[in-house]
Amino acid sequence: MEIPTILGAGLIVVGAAFGIGKIGSSAMDAIARQPEASGKIQTAMLIAAALIEGIGFAALFAA
Repeated sequence: MEIPTILGAGLIVVGAAFGIGKIGSSAMDAIARQPEASGKIQTAMLIAAALIEGIGFAALFAA
């Protein structure tokens, strides 16, 4: 692997981790405000996190 490819892969991983962390943080804030909607919030959070992880994997394979 070349150095730019390794740096690109590292940025992809960091970006995906930041996005999933932001989703989790926002979901916990939303659940704290509306505990009765926790099921819908968790479902939406898991779907969004899975999509971000899938894009991250695709980008890693492309790199």
